[in-house]
Amino acid sequence: MSPTVLITGASQGIGKATAILFAQNGYNLVLASRRVEILTATAQEVQALGQKVLSISCDVKDPQQVANLANKALAEYGSIDVLVNNAGIYSSGTVEDFSLEDWHQTIDTNLWGYIHTIHALLPAMIAKGSGTIVNVISIGGKVPIPYLVPYSTSKFALAGLTDAMHSELKPKNIHVCGVYPSVIKSSLMERAIFRGKDAQDIEARRNQLNQVLSTPVVEKPEDVAKAIWDGVKNQRSEVLVGSAKLSTVAYSLFPGLMQWVFRQGFKQKT
Repeated sequence: MSPTVLITGASQGIGKATAILFAQNGYNLVLASRRVEILTATAQEVQALGQKVLSISCDVKDPQQVANLANKALAEYGSIDVLVNNAGIYSSGTVEDFSLEDWHQTIDTNLWGYIHTIHALLPAMIAKGSGTIVNVISIGGKVPIPYLVPYSTSKFALAGLTDAMHSELKPKNIHVCGVYPSVIKSSLMERAIFRGKDAQDIEARRNQLNQVLSTPVVEKPEDVAKAIWDGVKNQRSEVLVGSAKLSTVAYSLFPGLMQWVFRQGFKQKT
């Protein structure tokens, strides 16, 4: 019987690349995303690889929708062997310009969205006596990044959640892995929050991210998918993707210098 993976944020980018890779390795899939039309297209593409696919519209911020996702997935397959938490949102701007709604949007998606899926699926994994949970985090959960404060807050929280769960659940044969990419050439712009002093500042932040995403050296969703597969196959507790390794090492050696570099890189108007 084929193992089953459930992937959130699965309609495009990292989620789609991960779905394709797992299908190529014999997994049946549960794909979850808010955008039904794109999710359906992705499901059809994955289905063409010969694996069974269940696609479910779900906003991970809503625990009831996540409970429905888990119930349908378990009813269809009986168990979920791997959960890949990937749905997320990027937020850029000066910390004082973020509204409470911005904070909630970021943390409710990036942190609570992961908690909701874990809460819904972990009991079945424990009852089965096995399972793997992969949390796609960010270099922003290893290195504090100015002008991305709500985003970095959510990612540091995810890093703590992942490490603590790894320690607690290992004796129960539940493997927990954190995957840490840097900026990825994906659909990040579509769900990003930009805030600033004025419209010009906001537009400058938007253009800045666009320029970074268009750089040839920026990693691709397929690079993160391979890291996720590595974490699952080799039972790694964490996997740093590409340039995230360099950023982490540089920050550990030269924290003051790296803080200055990030401030210069991410600030716009003073």
